[in-house]
Amino acid sequence: MIPAASAAVLVAALVLAPLGAVMIRAGGLSALTAADLEALRFTLWQASLSALFSCLLAIPLARALHRRRFPGRSLFIAALGAPFLLPTLVAVLGLLAIFGRRGLLNGALQALDLPGVSIYGPWGVVIGHLFLNLPLATRMVLQGWQAIPAERVRLALSLGLGPAEIARHLEARMLRAVLPGAFLAVFLVCLSSFAVALTLGGGPRASTIEVAIYQAFRFDADLGRAAALSLVQVALALVALAIASRLTLPAGFGAGLDRAQPLQLAPGLPHRLIDALILTAAAGFLLSPLAAIALRGLPALGSLPGQVWQAAFTSVWLALGAAALTMALALPLALAAPRRIWAEPAAMLPMAASSLVLGTGLFLIAQPFVAPTALALPVTLLTNAALSLPFAVRLLLPEVRALQADYDRLAESLNLRGLAPGCGSSPCPGLPARRALPRASRRPFRWAIWAPSRCSRMGAARPCRSPSIS
Repeated sequence: MIPAASAAVLVAALVLAPLGAVMIRAGGLSALTAADLEALRFTLWQASLSALFSCLLAIPLARALHRRRFPGRSLFIAALGAPFLLPTLVAVLGLLAIFGRRGLLNGALQALDLPGVSIYGPWGVVIGHLFLNLPLATRMVLQGWQAIPAERVRLALSLGLGPAEIARHLEARMLRAVLPGAFLAVFLVCLSSFAVALTLGGGPRASTIEVAIYQAFRFDADLGRAAALSLVQVALALVALAIASRLTLPAGFGAGLDRAQPLQLAPGLPHRLIDALILTAAAGFLLSPLAAIALRGLPALGSLPGQVWQAAFTSVWLALGAAALTMALALPLALAAPRRIWAEPAAMLPMAASSLVLGTGLFLIAQPFVAPTALALPVTLLTNAALSLPFAVRLLLPEVRALQADYDRLAESLNLRGLAPGCGSSPCPGLPARRALPRASRRPFRWAIWAPSRCSRMGAARPCRSPSIS
């Protein structure tokens, strides 16, 4: 396993070295303009609202998925993660097919002689981010529900506690531990939003920091201002991480025996109807744009040229390489995060980096030594691994913290270190960690595989979302 310090240094160098190269090429930082400050204000506004709405709506959706079993549930959960499989621009086009001026919703309203709705403008950006990030928040909250030991739930049921009492004594403590991290992840994703703001923003009033960086590069050729905006973006991410760390409190459930939780947590008819309505509304909001994309794209799938299939093959091997590298970096950083204050900020740093600055900086670094095009694929693989790292670490951290809280004292008393490979089949503290960490690693690995299918800009592919909820 890669040492955590080496992984942190590698990630920090990958993020900070391109930023330094851009600053050196520009001769220093440039002052921010009034338009940049307005972009900063809008970025904070839309990222905060997008994260807030995503987390608030994820709570009832994750609860309904956790306590209901129905035919096709696994397929439904997998389909909820489908927005992550698409480039952001394609997902936005699916939203427009439903909620745009000529979309199905406005067509139905017009047929009923009702006023139409507009998805453009500041609130359109929030809706677009909600569409893309609600599955991510749901995935993280659902993982928290599944981590509640079954013994605690069975004890609550044996004491005659109803859904309200279980929510107060068990679920509220879990949410206190999970929601700050989910809010942070969605906030950082929206902090670097580019395609959604550019497509749905509707004008300069809805420009984000990432759009301002693009304008500084593309139209003004002002590398110093782009570097200054990127530093502001990194600073905002670090402040958000510090706040989330202060607000996150351990659930304190203790160790369980890894038994299956009772299925009927809310058996009454009103609860079943409410959960059914929540699942139906979520399916309509998240799956209808994807259905519109599929109806338009599937008929033309057979007529795609051979270059597309060759590019798809390249994306597959890039995805596998990036996923393996992501997990090689994520595991040591996640294991070190509860004890080393620098581990989690280092893992979250790529999420705060501007992909535009990363691509430009790597181009500037490579240009004196080799043709940048010769390194396009290796750099894309490395960049995708780094940009996938925060999501993988964020998915692993709850499992790691729970394992260390439950077994560290016993492992210390037995003088066990690391994952205790000498335990064999005998019961010991190392054995739960050896079994639980591979299980916990499957989800971030499955997600990281899809990372290179995300949007690429200026030579740095940016994975934006996680593909599956399970």
